[in-house]
Amino acid sequence: MKHRRALLALLLIAPVPSLGVFAAMMAAPGPLGHAVFLGAKIWLLSFPAFWWLVVERGRPSWSPPLRGGLGAGALSGLALAGLIFLGAWLVGVQRMEAAPLLAAAKEMGLASPRAYLAGAVGWILVNSLVEEYVYRWFILHQCEILLSTPAAIIASAAIFTVHHVIAVSRYLDPGFAVLASAGVFVGGLVWAWLYHRYRSIWPGWISHELADVAVFAIGWRLLFG
Repeated sequence: MKHRRALLALLLIAPVPSLGVFAAMMAAPGPLGHAVFLGAKIWLLSFPAFWWLVVERGRPSWSPPLRGGLGAGALSGLALAGLIFLGAWLVGVQRMEAAPLLAAAKEMGLASPRAYLAGAVGWILVNSLVEEYVYRWFILHQCEILLSTPAAIIASAAIFTVHHVIAVSRYLDPGFAVLASAGVFVGGLVWAWLYHRYRSIWPGWISHELADVAVFAIGWRLLFG
């Protein structure tokens, strides 16, 4: 029963981010696609809490870092940021055609430096926290019920990566898209391991933030020089 319940939970949440991104960026760009994307975000925020409180009858928690791990989160985040800068330099991201990225920034209202910085701050602080809540706390928890620990970490990282692949393939050349997707997967592995080790989303959140800072710094360099 427990295994079937975990599988059902994964089936009800894992495809949702990809459906939202696909609708907004490819299938129905415009009001309809954005409505689907917004609905997907609302589902991602509400479904894990509903499932935990109502189906699994768990208790509310702010995921306190009782086992520590904040330092490990910071160190891993700095390491990931360094790898992101190194990987971008090795593949020549500085020579990448910026027009598709600029078009994406215009679509999202982030084409000016001020708007880009505001969007980056919101993404780094809020979106990373939402993803730790969804993918590390909820999805990893369900994967751990079904799989061994290493397999659960890999599975949760793969689920985390799928919708990013759809997003980056829309705006990046294939080589850069593969690199970006691989980076997302590696980040997912690190953050899933941090959650497994410390049983708190906050070490992963710190690490995730620092990695996102590197990503947005590269974006700034491409868009604004």
